[in-house]
Amino acid sequence: MYPSATSPSPTVTRTALRPPTAATGRPGPKQVPPPSRPADARGQAARTALGLRAPDSVLPGGARIPAARPGDGRMLRQPMRPGQAGGPERIDPSALQTPAVRAALAGVARICPAFTPRQVLREGSRHILVAGTIGRAPVVAKCLAPQAVRSEYFEQLVADFHHEVAVYRAFVRHRPPVRLPRLVAADHDRCVLVMERVPGRPAARERHPVNAPTPGEVRALLTAVRTLNLWRPPTDVFQPRLDYQLEIARYHSVGQLTDRDAGDLRGLLHGLGHTPLQLCHGDALLSNMLLAPSGPVLVDWEQAGWYLPGYDLAVLWSVLSGDTAARRQISQLAQSGGTLARDAFLVNLVLVLMREIRLYDVPGAGEEQRIMIRRLYDDAALARRAVRAAVGTR
Repeated sequence: MYPSATSPSPTVTRTALRPPTAATGRPGPKQVPPPSRPADARGQAARTALGLRAPDSVLPGGARIPAARPGDGRMLRQPMRPGQAGGPERIDPSALQTPAVRAALAGVARICPAFTPRQVLREGSRHILVAGTIGRAPVVAKCLAPQAVRSEYFEQLVADFHHEVAVYRAFVRHRPPVRLPRLVAADHDRCVLVMERVPGRPAARERHPVNAPTPGEVRALLTAVRTLNLWRPPTDVFQPRLDYQLEIARYHSVGQLTDRDAGDLRGLLHGLGHTPLQLCHGDALLSNMLLAPSGPVLVDWEQAGWYLPGYDLAVLWSVLSGDTAARRQISQLAQSGGTLARDAFLVNLVLVLMREIRLYDVPGAGEEQRIMIRRLYDDAALARRAVRAAVGTR
C-alpha cells in the first residue's frame, strides 16, 4: 500500500543547477536509430501537434502514438530485485519475526516506543515497511533494509532516505498543496521514518499497470501532479535532482542514444537554458499514488526536487502505455505551457524511456516482459521523432 521508491537504479546524479534558472538524467542496450524524416515533414508534424486532435493521440512535437497491439497491455510488472517480497502486501504474522523485520522494529521502537506492529507491507532489499498503530492512530514505519548495507548503492540509498526525511520535515513547516501522509516521527541517523497510514488503495500495484485507472481517477491524479508542479515552496530542501547533460552522455555512451539523438536533445536543452525548473515528485508512478476518499495521496518522496518542466508528466506517460486517452491528456498538458514547456517534456520523456528500457531489457525476460520491452522501444522511437520535429521548428 505504501511501496518503496520504484526508481530502477538507486543512483541519482545531482548537479549544481540553481532552481529555478538553468537546467542541465539515468542510464541501456544498443538501439537501432529510427529512420529520419524530411525536415519539412518534421515541421509539418510539429505544427499539426500544436492542435492535438481526438481520437488520435499525438506527442507534443507531432509524433503519433500507434494503436495498442493485441497483447501489449498484459502483465507489465517491475522486475523483482533480489530479496524483494513477492507481493505488495503480506499479512502473515510470522513475517514480523524475520531477522530483518525485527531489526527494523528495534529501530522504530527507539523513536516510537508505543508503536505496535500489525503487518508487513513490504520486506525488500532496499526498504522494509510495517503497518501498525500508535494508540488508535494507524501508521506506517519505513526503514532501510539490513540487506541495503551490503548493496553497492548503500551510500546513495542512505542519501535518498535522508532526503525523504528532510522533505517530510519541510512539509511540516510548509504545507504543500497536495495530500501526503503526515509525518509522525523520524530518525535521520538510523534511517527510520514513521508516517500516517492514509486509507486508500494504490492507483496501480505494478510499475506498468495491466489496467489503467478510470478516466476520472486519471484526471484527479493529473490534477494533483500539476498542482504540485506549480507550487513554489519557500525552502532550500529541494535541489536539482537530474544532471541532464550527464544523462544524455551516459545513454549515448552505451548506445541507447545515437549521435543524432544526443545532438537533438542537447539542442533542445540549449534553448531551455533560462527556463525555470519545476518542483516534481520525481517518481510519479501510479504505485506511488493512493486513491483515498479525500482524493489522491502522493507517497515516496525520495526523488522530490527541481526538474525541467514536465518530468512527472513524462513518468506517467511512460507507464500508461495501455491508455491512449490518458496519454493524450498528458500531451495536451505538456504543451499547454507553450513551446518551451513542450520541449522540456520531450527531453524528460526520452530520458525516462531510456531508463525504463535499461531497467527491463535484461537477459532472461519472459514473453510478457518482452512484449513490454518492444512497446518501450516503440515509445522511444516515437519520442525521438517528436524531438526531431521540435528541433526542426525551433
